[in-house]
Amino acid sequence: MSIWGKIAGAGVGLAVGGPLGALLGAVAGHIVIDRALQDSEVVFTIALIALSAKMAKADGEVSDSEIRAFEEIFKVPPGEARNVARVYKVAQQDVAGFEAYARQVARIYRDRPAMLEDVLDALFHIAKADGHVHPQEIEYLRTVADIFGFSEIEFARIRASHLGQEKGDPYLVLGITPDISDEDLKKAYRRLVRENHPDTLIARGVPRELVTIANEKLAAINVAYGRIAKARGIAG
Repeated sequence: MSIWGKIAGAGVGLAVGGPLGALLGAVAGHIVIDRALQDSEVVFTIALIALSAKMAKADGEVSDSEIRAFEEIFKVPPGEARNVARVYKVAQQDVAGFEAYARQVARIYRDRPAMLEDVLDALFHIAKADGHVHPQEIEYLRTVADIFGFSEIEFARIRASHLGQEKGDPYLVLGITPDISDEDLKKAYRRLVRENHPDTLIARGVPRELVTIANEKLAAINVAYGRIAKARGIAG
């Protein structure tokens, strides 16, 4: 069964409960009960739909480019488009604030911070789809990152890996400071490469469609490290 079939039927014993469970229930036609998590990919997808739907209202409008970016991430089959659109619409109209969704996502993935960063990566990808990330969207993403437990410097690193105007500081892209030693620089770089490798994302239950975003982020990390290594005379 495809992920969209699972979402439509909610027949996989999902343990979302709370606002995400209610949102999924709007599509499934019944409330999804709160019990042991059994399908991380579906929960991740529902969480991202909910948060991106709320973010789409942050700048006061939903652009066609943002919708296309969302569709690029998930490759929604034509036959399932109505189900996804329904979840998206319900999330936008839901009286529950985005903070409620973000807090639940933070609880679900509290022991898997890499998954929380994957959510932020996807949200950044959607936010910049129209060629400009609005200040309201940045504040939205900053608040979500704070709820997820990311520090200001960690948020700056994630932001820098996505927004071209900040790629001028390669240290920021890697989340390190210029006084770092060469050895610690290499360790930080290798850790980021490992955490953002497409195979690693798939292994931790992220939808395969996010591989494109992972590749873009990995390219930014490699460019940043290359610039620093060249300046320091570090052999490849």
